[in-house]
Amino acid sequence: KELVKVVREEAEHARIAIRNIRRDAISDYRDLLKEKEVSEDEAHSAEENMQKITDQHINLVDKSLSDKESSLLEI
Repeated sequence: KELVKVVREEAEHARIAIRNIRRDAISDYRDLLKEKEVSEDEAHSAEENMQKITDQHINLVDKSLSDKESSLLEI
């Protein structure tokens, strides 16, 4: 049970790290938009793509968590 708790905490840390990367990337794009280095369409498209990538990686973390929990509970 203790190992499962540790695995869940690590998965949450991974999710937070992924979201922080997304937040920083979106912030960078918004800065570029303010400086008129990218168009609003490009910034919006980039934000949508970053959200898709974030969702994919969160799903990978969740799948890994599920697999690890299953293997730990079998023991």
